[in-house]
Amino acid sequence: MSVAFTRSTAGLVRAQLQRLRTSHLSSTPVASLSVFALRSSFSLCASSRLYRFRQTAAAFSTSAIPAKDVTVTFIEPDGNEVKATGEEGTNLMELAHENDVDLEGACEGACACSTCHVILPDNIYDRLPEPSDEENDMLDLAFGLTDTSRLGCQVMLSPEMEGMRIKLPSATRNFYVDGAKPSHH
Repeated sequence: MSVAFTRSTAGLVRAQLQRLRTSHLSSTPVASLSVFALRSSFSLCASSRLYRFRQTAAAFSTSAIPAKDVTVTFIEPDGNEVKATGEEGTNLMELAHENDVDLEGACEGACACSTCHVILPDNIYDRLPEPSDEENDMLDLAFGLTDTSRLGCQVMLSPEMEGMRIKLPSATRNFYVDGAKPSHH
């Protein structure tokens, strides 16, 4: 999610909160409303407002901003190099599948396996946000773990990755179904 979208969404939430303050639909003082109560108020008391809010938020979706194309190179275990181009915000696993790169992804991007394990260059790895605890737990199961290993489903393309060379490990540990590889949807 882009920063602009997040800021726009925050502005919309503030506007909805102001409307609720002046609305007869909420008997609770808004100053004491929690996020949960605000959500409940939206869904229970102001469903038509919520619908309009969702429509407005959709107008600010990242699809309204043209995404930049980013080209990277996947280096398969056999040394074969595959250039792949994808839109900014696409995760590496999806990009690999779209370009017939042999990267498994048994859980289909749910961060529940380590079969989309990739090895990134140091300079790119250092610029990425820290892996989540869930990702680190899955990486602990990855074959051939390195200091710059990440799960492809958790790394999103960004313009800084232009020209990046991504290594695929020589094997994966697929605990889901031995040898099963999801097909491209």
